[in-house]
Amino acid sequence: MTPKPPPTKKNWSWRSQAFRGLIYQVIAVGLIVAVVWFLAHNTLYNMKIRGIQSGFDFLTGPAGFDIGEGLYTFDSAQPYWQAFLAGLSNTLRVAVMGIILTTVLGTLLGVGRFSRNALVRGLCYAYVECFRNIPILLQLLMWYLLFTEVLPAAADAWVLGPFFLSKGGMSFPIPVWATGHLWAAIGLVAGAILAVLYRKWAFRQFEATGHIRSMFWVPLAITLAVSLLGWVAGGAPTAFDYPHKGEFAIENGGALTPEFLSVLVGLTVFTAAFVAEVVRSGIQSVAQGQGEAAAALGLDPGQTMRLVKLPQALRVIIPPMTNQYLNLTKNSSLAVAIGYPDVVSIANTALNQSGRAVECIAIVMLVYLTTSLSTAVLMNWYNSRAAIMER
Repeated sequence: MTPKPPPTKKNWSWRSQAFRGLIYQVIAVGLIVAVVWFLAHNTLYNMKIRGIQSGFDFLTGPAGFDIGEGLYTFDSAQPYWQAFLAGLSNTLRVAVMGIILTTVLGTLLGVGRFSRNALVRGLCYAYVECFRNIPILLQLLMWYLLFTEVLPAAADAWVLGPFFLSKGGMSFPIPVWATGHLWAAIGLVAGAILAVLYRKWAFRQFEATGHIRSMFWVPLAITLAVSLLGWVAGGAPTAFDYPHKGEFAIENGGALTPEFLSVLVGLTVFTAAFVAEVVRSGIQSVAQGQGEAAAALGLDPGQTMRLVKLPQALRVIIPPMTNQYLNLTKNSSLAVAIGYPDVVSIANTALNQSGRAVECIAIVMLVYLTTSLSTAVLMNWYNSRAAIMER
């Protein structure tokens, strides 16, 4: 048993580079804090002598305006802080759904650039060059005009099975809430945990025996099976609230407004063009010999792309993909141009009514800073997991 090395003593003298670095960092942080305090104090002082109210106490007062769209109902009697929460939920709803759809569409377009079919390659190339060179604001306005002017009125809505598409948006059936849905959600979470445990066990078995087990379909089946068991245990509710044509609008069911659809489609279509280029460059970074080796093993082009090239390309794809996710989240602030009540729209209304400009802008900055940092942390964690380990 090798003896442990003696603990090293910290050198607190000025000759120590580590000590000098620590002092410099403390001084830098102190200067930054002093500058921020000076700016804040100076701003508050000037606002006070001019009779301008300041502070965040307005958040507890009644908002005085309604929000027509959100994950929950909001009326004018509720306080400002709940209005900001409603705007935040609308922003997150667009950002999360947009990131998912952008990833799928952008990956398909990027892979399509390597298709052996010239028509598929040409269409993917034309899509990228078209949509990434048109400003995002113009695209949002284009989609908004399409949904509000080109689509028919509610009385003549397009019917696609149980779905209705008109100037009022898209209506769709929703399940009637019951206890079984809660149990299904609990089962979904429990199934996801079991799926993660199965993947870890399968990976350990692969390292020990070399036997490959399914790392996707079996975990997916476990997740769905446990969720289904929860649904059955809760009574297996099957009732749905179906939309139908009313006298002036589509009634019942769920609905997505034209504003939400315009923002979601516009952001997805625009950002997917950049994601496609990220995926294409990542795949091209994989050595050509990898594809030749896969072909020598008898893999077809689809298997080569899915099992050989894409996994190796992830280490190149993920960092710039993170930038595109951040861009999509921040570009959602342009939704105010078409009347979608995101957090920027709510802040503008609150600013005009309360006069607390600095506070409202600070809240918006905090929201986007928090969401962007959270996205970056999550993607950095995934990047560390997907990185190729070298000896």
